[in-house]
Amino acid sequence: MTANMTTTATFGAGGAEPYARALRRGDTVQLVPSDQETLKTTMDVARWNADADLIDLSLLCAVTGPTLDVGCGPGRMVRAALDLGMEVLGVDVSPTAIEIAENAGLPVLERSVFEPLPREGEWQTVLLVDGNVGIGGDVRVLLARCTELLTHGGEIVVELSADRNRDVTYTGTLVDSSGARSASFPWAEVGLTRLTALAPELGLDVRQAWELGERNFCRLAAHQQ
Repeated sequence: MTANMTTTATFGAGGAEPYARALRRGDTVQLVPSDQETLKTTMDVARWNADADLIDLSLLCAVTGPTLDVGCGPGRMVRAALDLGMEVLGVDVSPTAIEIAENAGLPVLERSVFEPLPREGEWQTVLLVDGNVGIGGDVRVLLARCTELLTHGGEIVVELSADRNRDVTYTGTLVDSSGARSASFPWAEVGLTRLTALAPELGLDVRQAWELGERNFCRLAAHQQ
């Protein structure tokens, strides 16, 4: 996916709109690769609607400066960042997620990360959590775009697959508890070993990698000249 491919199908959209339904009902959805229907990943949408947990808060307490939450959903991390006194903006392509966040008074935009965004080149931190490193189905393109958004010395904080060697791109659909399916969309997953190998190609360094609970993270920054 490239910056001008904003019409590509996006996470959970189209079809019977299971993602929008799950957001409103606090339901779970399953991410299903189109060519491997038995390899389903259950996503707890209710958690995205809830308050930030201790892992989320520890993540936010470790970042600095203006923060952009890419794929913010209904705004869990945005709300938590505001409560910590941070300058933050969330962006997401889901009208339902943005509606929920706006109704809660949160600073969000209904927009793709590949479209023009406020303060390009001025963000200190870009967040890609909750699997959002998969947005667009091409980790390289997404990270290159996020790098464009950073100020000098800024960082991308990425939540990774628990499988350190995972590096897959596929077409997936979302399916809710009633069997309603979304349109197909491109997605990707990556683990620490593969991302560490990829980072230098993009002019990035892995500054830190850590595990909290069952979640895995790393911090990326541009090579310093």
